[in-house]
Amino acid sequence: MTVTFAKRMSFLQASEIREILKLTQKKEMISFAGGLPAAESFPVEEMKKIAVKVLDENGSDALQYSTTEGYEPLREKIAERMNRKFQTKVSANNILVTCGSQQALDFSGKLFLNEGDIVLCESPTYLAAISALKAYGPKFIAVPTDENGMIIEELERILAAQNKIKVIYVITDFQNPTGITWSLERRTAFMKLVNEYKIPVIEDNPYGELRFENQILPSLKSMDTEGLVIFTSTFSKTFCPGLRIGWIAAEPEMIEKYVLVKQGADLCTSIRSQMEISCFMDEYDFDLNVQKLVQLYRTRRNVMVDMLEKTLPKGVTFTRPQGGLFLWVELPKQMKALDLLQDCLKKHVAFIPGDSFFPNGGVENALRLNYSSMPEEKIREGIRRLSQAIKEYEKK
Repeated sequence: MTVTFAKRMSFLQASEIREILKLTQKKEMISFAGGLPAAESFPVEEMKKIAVKVLDENGSDALQYSTTEGYEPLREKIAERMNRKFQTKVSANNILVTCGSQQALDFSGKLFLNEGDIVLCESPTYLAAISALKAYGPKFIAVPTDENGMIIEELERILAAQNKIKVIYVITDFQNPTGITWSLERRTAFMKLVNEYKIPVIEDNPYGELRFENQILPSLKSMDTEGLVIFTSTFSKTFCPGLRIGWIAAEPEMIEKYVLVKQGADLCTSIRSQMEISCFMDEYDFDLNVQKLVQLYRTRRNVMVDMLEKTLPKGVTFTRPQGGLFLWVELPKQMKALDLLQDCLKKHVAFIPGDSFFPNGGVENALRLNYSSMPEEKIREGIRRLSQAIKEYEKK
């Protein structure tokens, strides 16, 4: 039997991260590959009590269909946290609850993109965002990026030269994969250009609360005077990813469009999960839970940075993130991270090669490391093995 699939399937390929993660399931493997939160941080005992409380008090509602927009008490709490943490001025009417922030990216592609449209993004950018948007057949232009974010002069040049740009996708805080954070000056200049060209911006912010030093910087959404910024985030990195709860924050007129898209996809996000998060916020100190994560990840970042400084050979550089889950390593130009990965897997240590984070490829000498999911002793041993593999590669 001959089966003809939709043209969009030709745009899709298996996630390199997910394929590599299959190789990391061996007990002896030290994995810096995924973006997994520390499993020991999950409040299992508290959530047992919360689950019972929700079912005892609102069992019928928790097991029923719900509104597409999401559970209103949770939407109100999300808006309050955004206003307090990221200096926005949103209300529950600006919030749509999604099945993780990955769904928000897919919906954004469906909402904005026709085949051949242009998406601007950082260079490099989040691999799963590329995958989500690629299904709708756009072309990607990666804007040159430095340690402070998109280079504004390059962005302005591209905006002036292209007439099919439909959306700009950015991660301004502890970017995945590099770990960099945009400076306040860069954010301000970026928003000035956005307002001038009237192009929607997807501000993906799953890591913004996980800051190890200094104060959280104002979000792009807080600077949005034209209703162009679509802020997406998730509880997956600050709480429990298994609950699959994220959200979109945008102008009500934009939210109405997202609601139509969501109704065609899954009608509503799990109301039970939404109620459980909302109830947890009522019963426990959510900020304290986040601070415990910050302390844990700060320690693990410090251990990884210290080991990289001590063991990497000359010519290898890396970023020093102020928060989040990742850092970025650049090898000498002649080295290929994919080949290095094969050597590292033999030593039972894994990472993600950097080429997949560039929508148009072409960068083979970089890699992403995650420090959130491994305990300190495994970070030390894993970086020792990685550095040894790099030194052996250089001698080939």
